[in-house]
Amino acid sequence: MSCMDQDRNDTFRIVGGHPALELVNTVSPRVAGGAADEQDYIPVPDELLAWSRRTELLDESEVAAVAAAWGSAPVTAEQALHATVEIREAVYTVLARRDESAEVAAALELLSLRWSAAAARSVLVPGGAVAELVVGTSPALMIPDRLVAAAVDLVRTVDLRQLRACPIDEGGCGWLFLDRSKNGSRRWCAMADCGTRAKVRKLGERRRRSLPA
Repeated sequence: MSCMDQDRNDTFRIVGGHPALELVNTVSPRVAGGAADEQDYIPVPDELLAWSRRTELLDESEVAAVAAAWGSAPVTAEQALHATVEIREAVYTVLARRDESAEVAAALELLSLRWSAAAARSVLVPGGAVAELVVGTSPALMIPDRLVAAAVDLVRTVDLRQLRACPIDEGGCGWLFLDRSKNGSRRWCAMADCGTRAKVRKLGERRRRSLPA
């Protein structure tokens, strides 16, 4: 079992510390280039919609609006899923590589284009000090619009000193998270999941080594 329950309809741990990282973490294990046993937790529109509610990207009324829009025009559901996956992989490319390669440039261009389209569907309304920006005014594309807004926020403002990946080489899942602990010592996406399993595995290895030959 990965950090996310095998039954995708059950609740799962929110560990990233930012909506765009929660999106990146819908693949497990999270390895550059993919993995043979990779599992995608939002493979179809219905599960993307459920994930959006569980992560509080949408509230109940917004879930109903999106479901109605997708139900009346199923092709828009597939378009939203496709856009979401593109955003997810672009964010991961940018954060995993952290360089000026052609791949990162292409990923940033994709995010820019997606954000430009989302911005065209956004509005300013009274609120806050003067006004608030409402992203996701079109129910059919509400999810990818909000996720690309989160992605742009993350890649612009993330403190790379806090960005961590649950260590694959030590039995972790590769999920990304922000380490906001006081001493910067967080190593695992969740101690109750990957951290505990790693400790149990190491304990088993020590016990096997201690057995007489």
